[in-house]
Amino acid sequence: MNNPIPQPRNTPPRVGVLISGSGTTLQNLADLAQCGELPISIACVISSRNDAYGLTRAAALNIPAHVVPRRSCLDLDDFSTRIYDLLKTYTPDLICLAGFLSLWKIPPEYQWRTLNIHPALLPKFGGRSMHGLHVHEAVIQAGETQSGCTVHFADNQYDHGPIILQRTCPVLPDDTPQTLAARVFDLECRAYPQAIQLWVNGRLTIAANGQVRVK
Repeated sequence: MNNPIPQPRNTPPRVGVLISGSGTTLQNLADLAQCGELPISIACVISSRNDAYGLTRAAALNIPAHVVPRRSCLDLDDFSTRIYDLLKTYTPDLICLAGFLSLWKIPPEYQWRTLNIHPALLPKFGGRSMHGLHVHEAVIQAGETQSGCTVHFADNQYDHGPIILQRTCPVLPDDTPQTLAARVFDLECRAYPQAIQLWVNGRLTIAANGQVRVK
């Protein structure tokens, strides 16, 4: 089976980051890129909300940023097209969803070039309403003893697509959603860069069963 995952066209690879909130993941990726630990260049940031603090972070980092408010779009197709039209002006090699809460219909050009990180061990605790503290509340209420994060190739469903890697941590008896969120975010800060590095280095392949394999 031929590997459908493309190679970066730019050096360093150009990354578009999609956000909806505070931009902590954006900041983590930008810091690692700036110090040379992650060989990427963040080409642009697109937010689905006008009030996302991640836009302030992007400005401080001198990264071009745009807003495509989901509520101002006619429908999903209109929203997705507006994002695509902005992205293609920056010729990104890779798209990273970083706390992006809206569904984006991924065009064929960006299949296998769009990653997402989720603060739980998918396929558990994923879906449209599973974001932020809602995820960690659900994990604790379910009596789980383990949680973590998942990096996966994104498709046209919420929190769905072939998993690249997962990192785990314990759920402690006295955890609150806030304490669990902090522990999981620490994992996210390492897991997302690791997955991006695997993609950049061409070490990811798709097996015949659709699962991701690391070379």
